[in-house]
Amino acid sequence: MLQSAGMGAELRNSNHEDAASRRNRRGDELSPLDKRIIEHLQEDGRRPFTQIAQALGVSEAAVRARTNRLVERGILQIVGVADPDKLGFQQALIGVRCEPGRLLEVAEALASMPEVDYVVVTAGRFDVLIETYAEDNEGLLHFLAERLQRIDGVRDTETFSYLRLVKQTYQFGTR
Repeated sequence: MLQSAGMGAELRNSNHEDAASRRNRRGDELSPLDKRIIEHLQEDGRRPFTQIAQALGVSEAAVRARTNRLVERGILQIVGVADPDKLGFQQALIGVRCEPGRLLEVAEALASMPEVDYVVVTAGRFDVLIETYAEDNEGLLHFLAERLQRIDGVRDTETFSYLRLVKQTYQFGTR
């Protein structure tokens, strides 16, 4: 499975722009052609530019240039996505509650951890949700007890171990 959309798996600033400008970016900044290219790559991130160009009625050079620009702007990311379960990893979704005034500091600390592949600041029961993976339950226990709970500003956590991943897709289109 290939992930073609740059929908932040972590707090990052790949284009040196601040989070507010990314949050306020409107989808209509993309041309209809840009959106169609993204949709093709979401279906198959290895699809040749020649095939995309033919399907869209434009030149291969146009598809290549627009794709490169989308990548440079941090709108599009093309990566191979492996199935963690099939690689033997134990995954968990963890809700984190933070001490007042420490939310972004905690989120950045979590994002810097190699075991964490997803960080999102939320509204609701938890301040931050993270996804983590470990080689086994003992590794997950070590992460929870020795790493996560020792981050300054973490008040408490709730862990949801994955028993079975039923659906994960990166084909949400561009609407």
